[in-house]
Amino acid sequence: MSIYNGTLVLIKAGNGATPEVFTPIGGLRTSSMTLDNHVLDATNVESGVWRELMETVGISSVSMGGSGLFSDAASEEMVRGYAFAGTANNYQFIFANGDCLSGPFIITSYQRSGDYGGEEIYSLMLASSGTINFVSA
Repeated sequence: MSIYNGTLVLIKAGNGATPEVFTPIGGLRTSSMTLDNHVLDATNVESGVWRELMETVGISSVSMGGSGLFSDAASEEMVRGYAFAGTANNYQFIFANGDCLSGPFIITSYQRSGDYGGEEIYSLMLASSGTINFVSA
């Protein structure tokens, strides 16, 4: 496996229509993705000294986070609205190698910052709220 550079992750937000249209809202210059698989402990008296875990019965979740630049003022306004509403919306995260992670997420943290005379940066943390799809490039 080759080493990946830390590169831009493109974020697109869905409009909730059928069929859903995804609009780019910006790029993450720094990004992180966490996949959690919570397992169910099935250890019992017959397990002996070793713990046993049940496969595919736990709860899975994905967290996405990072910071970057918005595409435009309308994108910032849309994301701010989603953050204040606390609702689940569909997002697509497109990685530099073409992989795509998509599904419903809730913005759990939203921050804007910037220096005088410099660019404004946003930071987001999103938590999955339903089935997440991953399509490899």
